[in-house]
Amino acid sequence: MLILVINCGSSSLKYQLFDNEQDCKLLARGIAQRIGLTSKCSIIHKPHDHNEVELKISLPDHRTALHNIGKILINPEYGVLKSFKDIGGIGHRIVHGGEKFTRSVLIDDSVLDAIKENAKFAPLHNPPNIMGIEVCREVLPDVPNVAVFDTAIHQTMPKKAYLYGLPIELYEKHGIRKYGFHGISHGYVARQASILMNKPFEQSKIITCHLGNGCSIAAFLNGKSIDTSMGLTPLEGVVMGTRCGDLDPAVVLYLIDMLGLSLQDTNELLNKKSGLFGLCKMADMRDIIHSAKKGDKNAQTAIDVFIYRIQKYIGAYTAALNGTDAIVFTAGIGENDPFLRQEILSNFGYLGVNIDSKKNDRNDPVFSMPDSKVYAMTIKTNEELVIARETLEILQEIPINK
Repeated sequence: MLILVINCGSSSLKYQLFDNEQDCKLLARGIAQRIGLTSKCSIIHKPHDHNEVELKISLPDHRTALHNIGKILINPEYGVLKSFKDIGGIGHRIVHGGEKFTRSVLIDDSVLDAIKENAKFAPLHNPPNIMGIEVCREVLPDVPNVAVFDTAIHQTMPKKAYLYGLPIELYEKHGIRKYGFHGISHGYVARQASILMNKPFEQSKIITCHLGNGCSIAAFLNGKSIDTSMGLTPLEGVVMGTRCGDLDPAVVLYLIDMLGLSLQDTNELLNKKSGLFGLCKMADMRDIIHSAKKGDKNAQTAIDVFIYRIQKYIGAYTAALNGTDAIVFTAGIGENDPFLRQEILSNFGYLGVNIDSKKNDRNDPVFSMPDSKVYAMTIKTNEELVIARETLEILQEIPINK
């Protein structure tokens, strides 16, 4: 069975095509970008056995984008399919599933309605995800769609971890609680870490650090997520590229009451103008490190804050787990920045973390010394592969009509 994985954004549509008959081998990947904009629209397509191609093409909407992706996938020169209808299932990354979804599910109208309801908690993410589902159901009406949720894996958190210190009726009536995100990534790298340790996932204590433009930390005890840094929305937690992370709630009241910011302006400030960008006017850690080396004090402060917040979460989750077997780094920064990994782990000598600097510089999957009491790891995440596998698993559960 061929599985198409879709990750739909407001002006983009990322896709990957997998062949289950070859153990979910990646056949092709690509992105339709600047959808709905008047200029520089294109689809970048990379087959597994062909050079990358970029097609400049008008993309007025996501429906047009998906139709063109279909044409590209069957193109005789760089396509990988005989027919777009050869696709047997479509997996969608859905950011917020709320409490309703503890695992991936086949999408029907009731599931779609629930995803729409949870858009109130993820207004920047769920609406594009919904758009992707609706477009796929329209363009390929006979192909089943599966929702794979970033929040699902964190539904194993105990109440002491996910409840806020607010009136309990706010949780009971309105669902205000910690949900957590990046779950597809956290779950994948945690399981890979257990394999590298040669220790059953169900008997492991693992801390995973997903560090990119968005960042979150998670703690896994015996195969289950018991805590994570993001909360009701992806705004809570460590300092991120443009998001503030943990904040005294009174700051929001001050911004609105004393400075006269509107709710919309406040939301924009906290989500898009804060974090690393707010501290030094740069959001890309590569640029920030480069500027810090040139003497930019604000850039150095941003780095220091970033490292310190992550260290605090690792320390807290070590306590929550009563020790840890491994600290794992993933995503853009986590996978590619040896300097930051070394700096973050420099405070954990008391745990017996002992780093091999040469292995760290090479981005080796295990970069701790053999005598280290805690594994230090960097594992490349593969959310699309997880989505493909979970989509296949759900589709295999559908009864066959005889």
